Amino acid sequence: MIENIEVFTQSSIRITDGDCRIYIDPFQMSEAPKDADFILITHDHYDHFSPEDIEKVSNGRSVLLVPAKMIPQADKISSIVGEIHSVMPGEHYGINGLEFDTVAAYNNLKPFHPKSAGWVGYILQIDGQRIYIAGDTDMNRDNQDVKCDVALVPIGGKFTMDAKKAAEFINTIQPSIAIPTHYGSIVGKKEDADVFAAGVKAPIRTEIKMLY
Repeated sequence: MIENIEVFTQSSIRITDGDCRIYIDPFQMSEAPKDADFILITHDHYDHFSPEDIEKVSNGRSVLLVPAKMIPQADKISSIVGEIHSVMPGEHYGINGLEFDTVAAYNNLKPFHPKSAGWVGYILQIDGQRIYIAGDTDMNRDNQDVKCDVALVPIGGKFTMDAKKAAEFINTIQPSIAIPTHYGSIVGKKEDADVFAAGVKAPIRTEIKMLY
């Protein structure tokens, strides 16, 4: 499964499952593949909800998933997608064949991502694996017990966990594979991935997937 996960700029992710292509927070896409079956948005910050990049990946029939409070924003781009569905944290969903859980994504003390906003991370169930895309978050009471096989977590600091805190989070939830995101462009340095990897304890394996 790991070879089917791509990380582009910031937290822009593409997961391929056979003929199905799932994008999470597409941002600064260098191409316009227009091949998305699903587009999942974690929250409404410009580097996660980018109508320009949603248009680049949408094939016109794509299913757009957004946190419930984002529906007014999503409705403004309804003409470039096929369907729009809202999600709430802490729920299980099955939409058009995609099974997933949502997890609350928020900061504990920083003001950038308040819990009250209802923003989310996603745990996708694909090919017998649970793939967790954390969104912009700290380790918190809602995500510290996540069970997953692969975890994609932010490491850039300032708005989210830094590399050391992200490694502590990974060591807590114990996936088989950890993939760092949200660094190397707007926040964080490329070297943060090395700090993160050094802090992740065996047998967890770190995979650096970021494309700049």
